[in-house]
Amino acid sequence: MKSLLLLTLALIPLATAAHAAPEIGKAAPEFMANDVDGNHVMLSDLKGKTVVLEWTNPDCPFVHKQYDTGNMQTVQKQATADGIVWITIDSSATGKEGHYPAAELKKIYADKKANFTHLIVDEKSEIATLYGAKTTPHMFIINQDGTLVYQGAIDDKSGFDKEEVKTAKNYVLTALADLKAGKTVATPSTKPYGCGVKY
Repeated sequence: MKSLLLLTLALIPLATAAHAAPEIGKAAPEFMANDVDGNHVMLSDLKGKTVVLEWTNPDCPFVHKQYDTGNMQTVQKQATADGIVWITIDSSATGKEGHYPAAELKKIYADKKANFTHLIVDEKSEIATLYGAKTTPHMFIINQDGTLVYQGAIDDKSGFDKEEVKTAKNYVLTALADLKAGKTVATPSTKPYGCGVKY
């Protein structure tokens, strides 16, 4: 019994570390995956470009708030028009809420007229674990050097009300504007809100 307890206690730090977010100012964790169109995506191949990671779950009401109002699509379009690589990731595990086969997920977001560069099904939650992604949405920004410069919420309005997007301060757009101006991101970390990622 004692050995079982010791084993359990020994595993606790490992489980916590697996979901620990990477540090701002440090290299963003490398990952590779194929997107829903079969294109190979590898973070290190994108050096020289700013990259946005967006965690999503099409069944989450907080994601609906952003997409049903067209807010997420507008932010995506503005970012990609500036040459930013926008990667949307669904890390819902097989059998969990928000998990869809690649073709079905692609259709869902095509119907929403999303403007990302890549859409990835991360059904083993491997990328989510690397980044410690907690919520949908949970946003990360990686600069041209491959350094993590922002992580957290998309904006400062954490409720369900879709009207909130009209008056929200968008942290992602603000951070991207800082980068474009050659400045350090003024607010590099905020508390993410939304549905929990379905590991």
